[in-house]
Amino acid sequence: MAYTYPKSVRIVEMSPRDGLQNIKTNVPTEVKIELINKLYDTGIKDIEIASFVSPKWTPQMADAAEILQQLKQPENTSHVVLTPNMRGFDRAIESGAKEVAIFAAASETFSQKNTNCTIDESLERFVPIMEKANKLGIRVRGYTSCVLGCPYEGDVDVAVVVKVTKALIDMGCYEVSLGDTVGLGTPVKARLMMDAITKEVPGNKLGLHFHDTRGQALANTLACLEYGIASIDSSVAGLGGCPYAPGASGNVSTEDVVYMLDGMGIETGINLEKLAAVGHYITEKIGCCNNSKIGAVYK
Repeated sequence: MAYTYPKSVRIVEMSPRDGLQNIKTNVPTEVKIELINKLYDTGIKDIEIASFVSPKWTPQMADAAEILQQLKQPENTSHVVLTPNMRGFDRAIESGAKEVAIFAAASETFSQKNTNCTIDESLERFVPIMEKANKLGIRVRGYTSCVLGCPYEGDVDVAVVVKVTKALIDMGCYEVSLGDTVGLGTPVKARLMMDAITKEVPGNKLGLHFHDTRGQALANTLACLEYGIASIDSSVAGLGGCPYAPGASGNVSTEDVVYMLDGMGIETGINLEKLAAVGHYITEKIGCCNNSKIGAVYK
């Protein structure tokens, strides 16, 4: 069987937000800014730099405004910030954000744990955010969480995944990233999900956000590339995790994704050797393991 893969893939780097949000010790603002600058120097163009959430629940993100205000953004790059509600959205805009991300879940239990509301209520909350973003010319990216399984409910109905993803696109998100939040997926499950979703949403409006808890993230990513996906979320050194997803490990390693894509002849515009050095930099700074296989090669 001949597969059709994209000629190029956009990497959306998650380490400054998703990668660091679960770290218990405080990571200094200057280290976060240095991480972001080093990531841009590798050729990465899109970085999710912070989350405008309550410091009470996610203290590591308390300096989101300072990071956004202090960063000098290179040309032709994008800073994305996560805004779970209108209050977070307003704070982000006041701090100079030009692109935000919103998220909903395909699991009722996860939605309640994460946002204290039902799936339908979470989608309703985004309507005024989308209306305001449209008026202000702010780009909005969406996330659908738990697309291949939930830490509380187990299997997730793919029809709900389709419903949530399509709702986010219909309300104006330019792209929706599909999140295997706990790393439960396998390639066959991933293909079944993509078969269903791409009947309602074209592949060029979808991204992938796979965690590598069970070592399946690269295989699942490869399976989904066949559907016209050309946007992949990843985290240098495989950093990450979710405070509302017990047992979830980090995102798929950016180094490992780039190595795979390079070997397939798919362009990313990223220097792999520089990228591996960034992984070593941040893991040494925060005192944690480097989970990238390629990081072990480039020492």
